[in-house]
Formats: sequence, C-alpha cells, structure tokens
Amino acid sequence: MIDSTESLKRFMRVAELGSFSKAAESLSLPKASVSQAIQQLETKLQTQLFHRTTRKVQLTPDGQLFYEKSKDVLSEIEELETLFMSDDSQVTGIVRVNMSQPMARHLVIPALPPFLQRHPNLNIEISSEDRKVDLVREGYDCVVRTGEVEESGMIMRKIGEMQQSNFVSPAYLAQYGTPKTIADLQYHYLIHYQTSSNNRFDAFEYQQDGKLHSLKMPSRICVNNTDAYRAACAAGLGIMQAPKLGAMAMLTSGQLVEILPTFTAPSMSVALLFPHRRNLSKRVRIFMDWLTEIVQSNL
Repeated sequence: MIDSTESLKRFMRVAELGSFSKAAESLSLPKASVSQAIQQLETKLQTQLFHRTTRKVQLTPDGQLFYEKSKDVLSEIEELETLFMSDDSQVTGIVRVNMSQPMARHLVIPALPPFLQRHPNLNIEISSEDRKVDLVREGYDCVVRTGEVEESGMIMRKIGEMQQSNFVSPAYLAQYGTPKTIADLQYHYLIHYQTSSNNRFDAFEYQQDGKLHSLKMPSRICVNNTDAYRAACAAGLGIMQAPKLGAMAMLTSGQLVEILPTFTAPSMSVALLFPHRRNLSKRVRIFMDWLTEIVQSNL
C-alpha cells in the first residue's frame, strides 16, 4: 500500500502533465506504480479522479476539486517536515526551475557548486528554453522571466534588471562601417527575432530624452532562439540588441563589438514566478533566496 503523501504527489504529477507515462518519467518511477497510486486514491475516495482515453488524461470535476485541495495539503506537509529543522543543510528534495539559456549558462550554473556544497541533499533541475513554459502544468517550482510578465494566478518577485546593448561583429563593421548616429542606421541591417508566439521583433529600439523610440529596419535573416541570434550576429548578418549577460563571452573573445552605447533599448526586468500557495516548501525558498542574491550581485 502506497502512503497517502506519496499517492498525492503522484496524483499531482498526473494532473499537471496530463499523462501517466510523463508523470512516471518525471518521478523516476514505473508507470504501474503511478497507476496503482491513482487507483488506490479513487477507491479510498469512492470517486473517479480522471477521465482516461487512449489520447489523453483529464481531471473530472471531482478530480479538479481534489487537485486544488491537494496543492495546499502537500505544501503544508512539506512545510511541517522542515518546521523544526534548524540546519538548512539537511533540507532535501528536488527544485525544478526554468530560465533562459544565457542566465543558466553564464550566471546560475557557474555559481551552483558552493550552494550545493552547503545543501548536499538538494538536487536542482534547470530547464533552459526560449519558449514560455506552463509553470504549473509542466511541474516547475519556479521560473525566471525577463521583460514584461503577464501571468495570472502566480506570485511575482522582481529580483533585478538586465541592461541591454547593441552588438555587431568585426566582419559586419568591415563591410558596412560603424554607425555613429540613429540616422546612420538607414544603411544597416538588423537581425530580426521571432518568438514562439509568433511576435516578430523587427525594429531598433532606443531611448532618447526620456522617451522610447522604435525604428523599423531591414533584415537579411530572422531567427527564433537566442543561440541562433548570437550566431547570426557573430557571422556578420546584422545588428543584435540583447542583454550583455548573454554576449559577455563573445565580447571578451572579440567575436562581437558593442556599438551605439548611448542608444540602447530599455533594461529588462528579471522576476521570479512561483505558484500561488500559502506556504512554499523550505527547499524552494532557500533556492529562490540564493538565486535572488546571485542575480542582484551580478547584473
């Protein structure tokens, strides 16, 4: 017989991922163990929690109600388990977080070893994608978002600002010359960027006299992820507007050069988002406090 807390955890993962197989994979368990836990819960509650078809798994109305109550119950249990734990190094578990690839690569991962030495029983799962993930459905404890954040039902903690700059490659400057003013941009190309939601960024943004301006510019290439964005710039295909954080290594190596330093796009807000729960588990609070400190001391 699976204990009640473990059954709730397995139920939550199936509800969030909409799949027994995906839930089992995320929990590193056999699919049969997850199915058994749900069957035991349904027997005990005397109700059906999921509609099951060959294509998808969906919560029943009773299942949805049970899911909402279970979130608070599990949060309370996790909090109780660490209530009298004075030594943070004994906190255990997995923290799942999503953030941009540049932030993960250049800021967070290099700083992780000392943190994990202080918390030897913690494991960190970092996902780095350009797309906007569904925090709850995909099972993240928190996500780091940059720019404007519009997400209902989530708590947002602003943790910093990322300065943006304008970059080109030496090869681009050799071919097109160095722009000195906004007027010079009529002779230049901008690398266009298209997001996963099909928003296309095709204008050079800059601040002047306290106002934000936007100048439409032609392009030879449009990309849809940050790796391709930096690669296109390094290849001499146009001007890139991006946070310095992701371009720092290429600046140091000479692959990129900064231009028009007095005409930059607005800085981008950096925020932590996490589910609206009365109590966050201690492991998530510890990680988020550390991450806030790392971001604020390096941006």
